Amino acid sequence: MNNELLEALNSLEKEKDISKDTLLEAIEQSLIQACKNHFGKSDNVKVFIDPQTCDFGVYAEKTVVEKVEDEIMEISLTNAKLMNTKYELGDVVNVEIKSKEFGRIATQNAKNVILQKIREEERKVLYKQYYEKEKDVVTGIVQRYVGKNVSINMGKVDAMLNENEQVKGEKFLPTERIKVYVLEVKDTPKGPKILVSRTHPELVKRLFESEVTEVKDGVVEIKSIAREAGSRTKIAVWSNNPDVDPVGACVGPNGSRVNTIVNELRGEKIDVINWSDNSAVLIENALSPAKVISVIAEVSDDGEKTAKVIVPDYQLSLAIGKEGQNARLAARLTGFKIDIKSESQARESGELEQLDEEKYFEEDQNQENENIENLTEESSISEE
Repeated sequence: MNNELLEALNSLEKEKDISKDTLLEAIEQSLIQACKNHFGKSDNVKVFIDPQTCDFGVYAEKTVVEKVEDEIMEISLTNAKLMNTKYELGDVVNVEIKSKEFGRIATQNAKNVILQKIREEERKVLYKQYYEKEKDVVTGIVQRYVGKNVSINMGKVDAMLNENEQVKGEKFLPTERIKVYVLEVKDTPKGPKILVSRTHPELVKRLFESEVTEVKDGVVEIKSIAREAGSRTKIAVWSNNPDVDPVGACVGPNGSRVNTIVNELRGEKIDVINWSDNSAVLIENALSPAKVISVIAEVSDDGEKTAKVIVPDYQLSLAIGKEGQNARLAARLTGFKIDIKSESQARESGELEQLDEEKYFEEDQNQENENIENLTEESSISEE
């Protein structure tokens, strides 16, 4: 048993997660390459390796001939009979090749073949490990700034947080632990290249999945998300269980769950609202914390979504938000182009009166339908 080789292979398999079979294959190829470098050809070379004991042998298949013209491919009948008297002309004999006979250059080349194979397999293993983390959130340790980009250690490899994926105003210190969203993992000759983000909306979604059990289990769904990184995020949630309040589940007792995420995002404000299949209700919720008087949502024949929203005069600035942020995020969240007007503006344009008329007409219609139902019931009683 080749104990030294066996221990080395077991150690490599454990440390680098490279299978022993792959390493044995690399050794086989290296021995064949060494034979080719030493003898000039290796077409007739066979390598036999016992995977259990790691004992190996290298053999050259040689044809028995009367007169040898090619020492690499042929063996004389006399020499063949010295090995076994049963050999006859035309038989194929396995002649053992002693690896110790290889020259220094052939041995060095064989070593390089093994090392190259180990590096290739190690790169494949690392790529597979980190490719599985693509589109997910991982914790990394800040290494250093590379220009305006940040190098982040992810364990066995470093990831790059590019400037355009950084939240404006965020600064990192070496050895600081941060959570990042894995955008892409590329396989390169130098190993996996990992690109990460702190601005992607999915970062917030994944943080909720890790923090809120109901979201992770699928009881509460995050239907839509709109984010302006570093400032504010709006998410719309829906519960598949009528007994579970989706907003309450995400916010947590005394805001504990959402505050954990806010702290991770360094103070970024998060609005959690109820999702609704009714577009008008969804838009009203999305404009929270502003109060809304009315919403008219329309979808044109070409698929364009627009909504007219009327809010109380004192709520107009809140509905629009600082530099239009609240309205902008609400539009992204719902997919509607939102036009917000104050109550006074709506009255001046006549839109509010039109809404009032429609409202009164609807109320009158409902009252009329109710009266008809009452008369029908009374008539039925009289007949009885």
